[in-house]
Amino acid sequence: MRIYLPGTVSGVRAALAAGAVPVRSGVGFAVTGSLRAEYPGWSEEELEYLAMLDASRASLRLLAAADPDEPSLRVVVAADVDESQAIARPERDRAVVAVGGDAVPWKRVVSVHLDGADAAGAVRAAAAVIDAADLGDPDAEFTLGSAEDFDLAWYAPGEIRYLLAELDG
Repeated sequence: MRIYLPGTVSGVRAALAAGAVPVRSGVGFAVTGSLRAEYPGWSEEELEYLAMLDASRASLRLLAAADPDEPSLRVVVAADVDESQAIARPERDRAVVAVGGDAVPWKRVVSVHLDGADAAGAVRAAAAVIDAADLGDPDAEFTLGSAEDFDLAWYAPGEIRYLLAELDG
């Protein structure tokens, strides 16, 4: 089963060094029965995009609580795990899954999705209002939408070292 784990740039750096991606609060995102029911007739690829989008919103929450030096870029790590490791939690949200274990081994990572530098301003603004957007504030939702207008770039796991070096450069 493909799961999507929200993160930050420093979190990916630490995961790469440790050889495992931490599962924060035991939560990930995936295509669940609830997500399928909400969007009947959508393809698996479209549903995976929605699960990844939900994970990117969770990344905004991590950025809101992060050190001010943290790059303002949404990060989502996609990994394949055994289906028994990810249990749907529809009472929490449409794509939320409880992920067994404290971390997913890096060898299970299939891709890392990250904003480009051009999204940093919109992402910073969205992180500041994510809670208000969740509570229905239309201005905050507009700000969040501005960040979501930027597509996350796709990187293979083997490319991440080079990407982090470029971000440091």
